Amino acid sequence: MGDFYQNGIITTLHNLSKRPIDVLENELLEFSRQRPLGLILPSLYSELQGVALPAILEELVNVPYLSEIVIGLDRADQQQYREALGFFGSLPQRHRVLWNDGPRLQALDKQLQELDLAPKELGKGRNVWYCMGYTLASGQTESVALHDCDILTYDRALLARLIYPVAHPRFNYEFCKGFYSRVADGKINGRVSRLLVTPLLRALKKTLGDMEYLEYMDSFRYPLAGEFSFRRDVLNDILIPSDWGLEIGVLSEMYRNYANNRLCQADIADIYDHKHQDLSAEDDQGGLSKMSIDISKALFRKLATRGVTFNTEAFRSLKATYYRIALDFVETYHNDAVMNGLSLDIHNEEKAVELFAENIMKAGQAFLARPMERPFIPSWNRVISAVPNILQQLREAVEADHAEFSRG
Repeated sequence: MGDFYQNGIITTLHNLSKRPIDVLENELLEFSRQRPLGLILPSLYSELQGVALPAILEELVNVPYLSEIVIGLDRADQQQYREALGFFGSLPQRHRVLWNDGPRLQALDKQLQELDLAPKELGKGRNVWYCMGYTLASGQTESVALHDCDILTYDRALLARLIYPVAHPRFNYEFCKGFYSRVADGKINGRVSRLLVTPLLRALKKTLGDMEYLEYMDSFRYPLAGEFSFRRDVLNDILIPSDWGLEIGVLSEMYRNYANNRLCQADIADIYDHKHQDLSAEDDQGGLSKMSIDISKALFRKLATRGVTFNTEAFRSLKATYYRIALDFVETYHNDAVMNGLSLDIHNEEKAVELFAENIMKAGQAFLARPMERPFIPSWNRVISAVPNILQQLREAVEADHAEFSRG
């Protein structure tokens, strides 16, 4: 059961009454007449063969209020792009599939690389960035939601609740972050949020003192949720990382660009499960290990832009403080699990904490070793300033791919 409690400095919109989906969708259909609504789906080709994305598609075909769906397709050759066009062809809404590995978008990417304006690495951040660019280029929507394509428990009520705050014509929210309980199959999931992000934020508060930015970040109930929505103007000047720091980077950018009363978080699902990453304790270039390093670096970079000075001793103190706080959280979550008849393995939880503590130091060392590293993809405003017709080029490339390969 949801509660109405407001904690932190960000408005929380709860799910108190379980409104029927048809009521929500009818309202959104009315809102869409004033403010057209869209959806961005960053996807890997492999997800088309999975369990989650076909089920998501079955739900989306029944969504009546979307004017456009933009799908970013990664790791696909020409035949796989054709298959993707057929796969998404059942969508009744206007939709476009960005073939990120195709020659047209690759040529555009090369043009931006020569100007040092392209994303530096492959991944979700790059995919989302190009989808945002196409959304600006197409001009079909005013408010847009974004969610992942690996949600195993998806239903279209999640989308309705996610986009509602930025769709309502009398709400003044520019951005909404989704949250939900990460409990599935009798287990408490969400290890990186529970055992890294929240304890690390608390440790930073203790070592650095009170900072509104840290209070802001700690106000989000699930800061690593891949589901958020925004007004179209947000897309122009947002700077996002291309690595696993994407979600933290987006939240940080919203703090930089907007007053807190223009931001909110919404309860979008009673149950949520998706593809789980391995801990990858032996490989800090994969799984949750790499994720924890990227997330930690994203936080350190943002704090540095706010005038915080880090050194090796500061990171050692932070690691020790984090470790003690995180172990206390293990006990807290264990007791919560026991009371609710759920399973939680203390040994594995503490192994994760030990790994994350090591990776906080690795992230700190990487941060100190590369002080001039530019971790963010340039804003679309900057790209447009350098290449005034870039959005037209992007739109024409996507439309040309669609026209050529959807025939027959």
